[in-house]
Amino acid sequence: MTVHGVLFDFSGTLFRFEPVVDELVGPDGKPLVGDMQAEVMRRMTAPVGQPGGLPEELREAWARRDLDPALHRELYRAVLRGSGVGNPEYLYEQLLSPEAWHPFPDTVAALHAVAAAGIPAAVISNIAWDIRPVFERAGVVEQVKEFVLSYAEGAVKPDPRLFAVACHRIGIEPAEVLMIGDSPEADGAAAGIGCAVALVDPLPVEQRPHALLDALAEFGIG
Repeated sequence: MTVHGVLFDFSGTLFRFEPVVDELVGPDGKPLVGDMQAEVMRRMTAPVGQPGGLPEELREAWARRDLDPALHRELYRAVLRGSGVGNPEYLYEQLLSPEAWHPFPDTVAALHAVAAAGIPAAVISNIAWDIRPVFERAGVVEQVKEFVLSYAEGAVKPDPRLFAVACHRIGIEPAEVLMIGDSPEADGAAAGIGCAVALVDPLPVEQRPHALLDALAEFGIG
């Protein structure tokens, strides 16, 4: 296929949440370290499914977390407390901070490559806050034509409406659009409306140097 539009996922695809965890503590005030830190981060960033630590009475609300900023805060603070974090607000505030979101090594190059090819790009994300400041900090907000964010649209991936909205706003038919993401379930659903899909691994940034550029190159971009 000839690609005339590109959709990118945000978390795990273009940027990765890598907060400062030096002051993360347990209920006893002692530092959380090693595997405990890793498990907390996994629960914070998993794109699908319900995380461990979520209280039973909040499980029904989990599917709506990316539609309501206040609910998102309540649920993630509950997950953190249930995961043994004694200062959940410390980590949650970093989640909202552009400084804690690190671009993958080829994020800037990939967005510039798409723009240089004259191809409109959109970012489509299940998220409960405005992520444009993350892109501004990385110097690539101008390379994104549209931001299609779940909390603003009233739908979450894999709902096909989000992909359809993104294609419509960049003015390209789905059959000519490439979706690049990290979740087969959430991002792979773009195939349901006719988009091509390329998946990358949500690895630590230093372990994934050129996956975005490789995905674009497979479709003749870059």
